[in-house]
Amino acid sequence: MNENLFASFIAPTILGLPAAVLIILFPPLLIPTSKYLINNRLITTQQWLIKLTSKQMMTMHNTKGRTWSLMLVSLIIFIATTNLLGLLPHSFTPTTQLSMNLAMAIPLWAGTVIMGFRSKIKNALAHFLPQGTPTPLIPMLVIIETISLLIQPMALAVRLTANITAGHLLMHLIGSATLAMSTINLPSTFIIFTILILLTILEIAVALIQAYVFTLLVSLYLHDNT
Repeated sequence: MNENLFASFIAPTILGLPAAVLIILFPPLLIPTSKYLINNRLITTQQWLIKLTSKQMMTMHNTKGRTWSLMLVSLIIFIATTNLLGLLPHSFTPTTQLSMNLAMAIPLWAGTVIMGFRSKIKNALAHFLPQGTPTPLIPMLVIIETISLLIQPMALAVRLTANITAGHLLMHLIGSATLAMSTINLPSTFIIFTILILLTILEIAVALIQAYVFTLLVSLYLHDNT
């Protein structure tokens, strides 16, 4: 009960060395692979989900945009597995760290913007000034559109960080309340525990949805620049 509320968000260390890198590399090891001609049900379900997700995200893209399909599918799998593993007790969730989310968002956003300036520079520059803008408003709109473009990776990272962190804090508070009430009032403990179970199910959904939203927004940025 005296544990710090934010203790679970502190990056773990092993013998004084940061263990975040090992934790980040761990989720890909959980993805099963098959060396046989006929796959089992787990592999078949996994492949079906990957094809469904990639088809939904890549339908709107042209040939150049579809070259990013492997990267986007890998991104959504990585974020989803990391978020789900973070729901386990006494585990660390790398996606609660704003620095890591920025490290994912900035290169992907920069790649889409650079691709847009290389392939369609006129259309990319046209986004800074909507058609039919009155002449006195041109400088202000250019500044506003430039700020909105530069803030996109920050919005991606902050959205993912805030949603995952808020869910973990809420689960921590309700779990602490359940332990505190267990020695006072058993009926109230049962009600709070039921709320905790429902919240856990909700957090599983949020973990998957946030992975999808992050990847979908990167896909939309890519679509605007290809």
